[in-house]
Amino acid sequence: MHSYHSGDSDTPMEDQIRAALSLGLSSVCFTEHLDMDWPYQNTPDLEPGTFDLDLAAYRQEYLRLRDKYRDRLDIFYGVELGLQPHLGDRLGAFTADHPEFDFILGSTHVSRQMDPYYSIFFEGRTEEEAYRTYFTDSLLSLRAFHQIDSYGHMDYVVRYGPNQDRFYSYERYRDVIDPILDLLLEHDIALEINTAGLSKGLSQCNPCAGIIRRYRQMGGRKITVGADAHAPAAVAAGFNTAAAILTEAGFDTYYTFEGRQAVPHRIL
Repeated sequence: MHSYHSGDSDTPMEDQIRAALSLGLSSVCFTEHLDMDWPYQNTPDLEPGTFDLDLAAYRQEYLRLRDKYRDRLDIFYGVELGLQPHLGDRLGAFTADHPEFDFILGSTHVSRQMDPYYSIFFEGRTEEEAYRTYFTDSLLSLRAFHQIDSYGHMDYVVRYGPNQDRFYSYERYRDVIDPILDLLLEHDIALEINTAGLSKGLSQCNPCAGIIRRYRQMGGRKITVGADAHAPAAVAAGFNTAAAILTEAGFDTYYTFEGRQAVPHRIL
């Protein structure tokens, strides 16, 4: 989940925690955004520095709230790193300098210096070309830096396509998706099932059920579950749907992380 320490949220951390408690959750993990070298020139509605992270302020508030709610909720300290092919060394130095994280989520928000959230990414390309470009760049980004615990919303691009997932399927893009899954398995990286796509007009989570099934077929076992909540109403949203998708794909376990170590939990 996110809070006002992320550039795309204005929700206090404590509001997210209270929402989690009201739902009876036993643990949460904040994964505040850090997107180095964000292409602000292509996102004119964003102020330069929007996706920087004031780590000291985030850490201080996290520790205060972790201790305040210690007896009611386990609160973990994470970060969501935006991956790009040229950032390998910078991301490596950042993670080496900050061993205190419980969980590092890696995500691809930028492809060819554009975020698919903005229509400019799709200009001059067919939808299929845009999706293929995104998956190709995702693989390049992961090759450059793969010291992450889980890979987030793998088909994020589909949320914002002209037809979203109407004509999209794992099978149609398997030649550019399977190499990504191979890399995750090679480096023992978990795959995130992100339920936010359900609120963005998709018929499925990110990634789609076909990718989840394929990951399992290829030997994948580590799954993390995230609602990608930026506001209290989204905390744990869609988790029952995620559980059903995972069960149908053959998973009986999901994982959380503590001190960068995977902790298994049964899907109930």
